[in-house]
Amino acid sequence: MSYIKIPKEWEIPENQVTSESDYINRRKFIRDLGLASAGALLFSTSNACAQNKGVEKQLEPYRAQKLDAENNPNFTVNRQMTDEVVAATYNNYYEFTTSKSGVWKEVKQFKTRPWEIKISGLVEKPMTLDVDDLIKQMPLEERIYRFRCVEAWAMVVPWIGFPMKALLEKVQPTADAKYVRMLTFLDSEVAPQQRNLRYPWPYYEGLTLAEAMNDLTILTVGIYGHILPPQHGAPIRLIVPWKYGFKSIKSIVSIELISQKPRTFWNTLAPREYDFEANVNPNVPHPRWSQANERMIGTGERLPTRIYNGYGSSVAHLYQ
Repeated sequence: MSYIKIPKEWEIPENQVTSESDYINRRKFIRDLGLASAGALLFSTSNACAQNKGVEKQLEPYRAQKLDAENNPNFTVNRQMTDEVVAATYNNYYEFTTSKSGVWKEVKQFKTRPWEIKISGLVEKPMTLDVDDLIKQMPLEERIYRFRCVEAWAMVVPWIGFPMKALLEKVQPTADAKYVRMLTFLDSEVAPQQRNLRYPWPYYEGLTLAEAMNDLTILTVGIYGHILPPQHGAPIRLIVPWKYGFKSIKSIVSIELISQKPRTFWNTLAPREYDFEANVNPNVPHPRWSQANERMIGTGERLPTRIYNGYGSSVAHLYQ
């Protein structure tokens, strides 16, 4: 008997994976550019090697804390995952720094244990939970998602977490609950950028209740088989894969169910550039750049952006 595999909408065809022969030949590159360029390349390579060693050392204690979570084959893409070290050194976390490559250095003093999450508002059973107790109670699984930033770069990441709806069902939203408002930590002693009063700290985000209850929406506590390192939003963050990355709030301390649409951090700062929905859409350019294509971090490969980041079959109905 033969089987026909019907790919999910978000899966990337294998023929889009860059072949080895397409990579730049390093020796030819050095020869063509000459000794000056070669010296610059070697210097850059040396710096990259030093950074990789630093990141490997930083990741050691987190890699040692494995999470018992099986891979869910319903959530994957036919594409090579972003290398863990690459993903750990390319992060937006404005609380610490505006430099993507520097976040991993700035979070060394950030303590993510102990950590509590308060769930309140229009719910029948408000509660405050220790993050490790929550991890024990929830059905953890690994999901490989495409991750798309509003800045037009992308990754493929193996997150470990649980559907947000599992937590919301636990607290039982009332009939008046229509939105979910989330808040991150506030501690300018360890997060130096929070001293910058141009920003309305602490970071806050929101979803409709329907978006939060969608099966794709997960609360994430791990990555690459282990607990989250701080630069990825430890100890618990949101992942909404059909939206731009700024919606996936990091280091959550509060989840509140409310009846009115909440304000959000970037929409408050620049409403022309960052709307509440923030759905990935190649047909709607950012005011300062196109969203038609995306650059894969780690390879530099450019691919066409897909509507809803390729997850339209699961979420398009939310916006009709």
